[in-house]
Amino acid sequence: MTMLLSVVHIIGLSLTLFLSSCKENVKAEQPEINKTDKILIVYLSRTNNTKTVAEIIQKQVGGDLVALELQTPYPEDYQTTVNQVSEENRTGFLPSLKTKIDSIQKYEVVFVGFPTWGMQLPPPMKGFLNEYDLSGKKVIPFNTNGGYGIGSSFQTVKELCPNSNVLEGYSTKGGIERDGILFVMQGDKEVEVQKEVQKWLREIGLIK
Repeated sequence: MTMLLSVVHIIGLSLTLFLSSCKENVKAEQPEINKTDKILIVYLSRTNNTKTVAEIIQKQVGGDLVALELQTPYPEDYQTTVNQVSEENRTGFLPSLKTKIDSIQKYEVVFVGFPTWGMQLPPPMKGFLNEYDLSGKKVIPFNTNGGYGIGSSFQTVKELCPNSNVLEGYSTKGGIERDGILFVMQGDKEVEVQKEVQKWLREIGLIK
């Protein structure tokens, strides 16, 4: 009887170890977020469309979310802002940033989000990329636009981050402030963008 109990105990212990091993294997195979990198998400948003995309990204990968703000904000009037930005692009002027980021060296991945302005990277984002050294980091652009695409913006990000690993960016149609169409990232559009962002993040290896 004692020998029988010992055999049963050994079989039970072996079965427990086997099941425990199976559970570990199943857990390892489940899709999960790659949280090994420290992530910063910086965005410029005038009508909150780019802000919403930034928040969708943060829900997927975590990280710190930072709005890019200016010492002197752009005018509320759309056409006045268009004229000012056009002059800034012509002269190469970069507006002073109110936003300050401490210890940016601790981040390994930096998302930079912005609308397309004049088919270019907005001057405030140019200023951010000029002010902070992102050498050795993964830099990932994302964009909203009025239907005309990214223009030269993604290429400019690459040019301003020559020592960074600039990954494939994401772009989607946002509002058209010129036509009075402002915030559109809601309802079916938001659901669509959520799915697109998740697919994009998986393709560039940020989520598994």
